[in-house]
Amino acid sequence: MKNFSIALIVVLVILGFSSLFVVEEGYRGIVIQFGKVRRDEQTGDTAVYEPGLHFKLPFIDSVKMLNARLLTLDDGANRFVTAEKKDLIVDSYVKWRIKDFARFYLATGGFRDQAEALLRQKVNNGLRSEFGNRTIAEIVSGERAELMSQAMTQSAESAEELGIDIIDVRVKQINLPTEISNSIFQRMRAERAAVAKEHRSEGQEQAEIIRADIDARVTVMLADAERNARQVRGEGDAEAAGIYADAFGKDAEFYSFLRSMQAYRTSFNSKQDLLILEPDSDFFKYMKNTGGERQD
Repeated sequence: MKNFSIALIVVLVILGFSSLFVVEEGYRGIVIQFGKVRRDEQTGDTAVYEPGLHFKLPFIDSVKMLNARLLTLDDGANRFVTAEKKDLIVDSYVKWRIKDFARFYLATGGFRDQAEALLRQKVNNGLRSEFGNRTIAEIVSGERAELMSQAMTQSAESAEELGIDIIDVRVKQINLPTEISNSIFQRMRAERAAVAKEHRSEGQEQAEIIRADIDARVTVMLADAERNARQVRGEGDAEAAGIYADAFGKDAEFYSFLRSMQAYRTSFNSKQDLLILEPDSDFFKYMKNTGGERQD
C-alpha cells in the first residue's frame, strides 16, 4: 500500500510538470494537439500563448515556441540584371516578424532557417523585378527609395502565405561586378592619363613660349646694354682725348717726356727684355741729357 502511494505521488508529480509550460519574454507559444494547431473555442482563432506560465494536456499537447521579436535577414550580396542588361551586385537586408503563428508553423515547421530561406527567395524575386525595370542611371540617381518601397510591397504580398509580416526592405550597397569595375577603372585611368598628357603638352608649349619671350627680352636688354656701354665708352674716350689734347697743347715737351717714361717702364719691365736701337734714336733722347735735347 505504501509503495502504491509513492508511485501515485510520483505519477501525479510527473503529470503536474507535464501539464505546465513557460513562454519566455519575446516569444509566443502555440499548442499542437493531434497534429493540429489548437484554436480558441470561442473565437476560432489560433490560441497564442503570451509570456508566462500556462497549462496543457500532458502527453497529448506539444508546445512550439516561436520568436515574436523583430528579426533581421541579412541577405548578403546578390547579382541582379538591370533594364539595359547590365549586372549589379546588390547587398540588402530585410526586417520581418511573425504575423500569423499558425500559418507560419504550417509553412515552415516553426524553424527560422526554413522561414528565412523562403523569405529570401521572395524578397530576391521582388528586388529582381524592380531592378529589371530600371536602368543603372535611374537606380543611382534617386529612385532607390521608390525601388525599395515597391520591392517591399511585392515581397509583403508573397510573404503573407508564410504568416510573415515584412517591415522593411533596404538596399545597403550597389556595386558593379569585379570584372566590369576593373574595366571601368582602366578606362577612367586611360582617360585621365590622356588628359594629363594633354595638359603636360600644353604646359610644355607655354613654357617654350615663355622661355622664348624671356630669351628675346634678354637679347634686347643685352644689346641695349652693349650699345649704351659703347656710347659711354666712346664719350669717355672722346673726353679723355680732349683732356690729353688740352694737356699736350699746354706743355708739349712735358707730355712727350711723360709718354717716354711710360714707354721705358713698359719696355724694361723684365730683366730678360732685349731692345736693339740705333744710337741716335729718339727713344733714348731723355736718357742722353737731362734736358732731353738730342746731341748730334
